[in-house]
Amino acid sequence: MTDVDVWVRGTSNAVTETVSGVPADAAAWTDGDVRTLLEQMLKAVDRAKNPGGEPPAVTLRGFSWIVSPDADGVLVHLELQTGTASAGPFAIGEARLTEMITRVIDGPPTSARVH
Repeated sequence: MTDVDVWVRGTSNAVTETVSGVPADAAAWTDGDVRTLLEQMLKAVDRAKNPGGEPPAVTLRGFSWIVSPDADGVLVHLELQTGTASAGPFAIGEARLTEMITRVIDGPPTSARVH
């Protein structure tokens, strides 16, 4: 389980969403695990904006992202038109995770819906 802090534009409070499917050992992550993390972070933003709605299909396009250092590892931040999501810290090198996210996002789309 991974906690994702979500802020939706137009609101004054952030919420924490718990997402699953991301292995705890970030140092052993594959590109598939990184894809799952990003998809789950985007879905967390959607759940915060549209509680009780049908989970959307996700395409890893149309948002900004950054990996930033933290005292306990690195954080992943996503920024979308609808809001932001942050997850971590993860015990993995900043450069390695940045490379993995770049590869995953530059890969072929997996769905028809763009966030």
